[in-house]
Amino acid sequence: MKYLFVLLGALALNAAHADSLYRWVDKEGKVHYGDRPAADAVNAEQKQFSGSATASDDDLPYTVRKAKQNFPVTFYSAPNCTEVCVQARALLAKRGIPYTEKTLLKQADYEALTKLTHAQSLPVLSIGHTNLVGYEPGQWNSELDIAGYPKTKPYGLRTAPAATPTPPAPAAAPEQ
Repeated sequence: MKYLFVLLGALALNAAHADSLYRWVDKEGKVHYGDRPAADAVNAEQKQFSGSATASDDDLPYTVRKAKQNFPVTFYSAPNCTEVCVQARALLAKRGIPYTEKTLLKQADYEALTKLTHAQSLPVLSIGHTNLVGYEPGQWNSELDIAGYPKTKPYGLRTAPAATPTPPAPAAAPEQ
């Protein structure tokens, strides 16, 4: 049970940052999860998670599915886009917006985005055919409203809960 909370916490943190999670087996055969595998990891696998609030469209409320179908959201970032991108992801998470994140790791990716938006800075949010350059919460919220996305995370739309620390088990009383 303790491992389940650790896994759920790792998934919640991972989904929030749209990073990757690693699963590996140690030399004793125990399965571990973390942001990077241990040096002695056997069979390390990288798990990818999108920034989407849910795993499948079937779990989304009808209005969110419809908005996603008509106005898909793509969030463009880069590894050096730190605080502003964290704030932007938080806005999307607060509203429960299912989105795809594209991290521009190659010069060709950046050039393609620049050609699409003529943007010289990040982040960029694409809502359907509308591209918003830079993080402006008022503008982002307005465009998401127009596209039909909810203002707050819809009831029932769940993300993995954060891990709750498990208190240590009480020490066994010494036998007499």
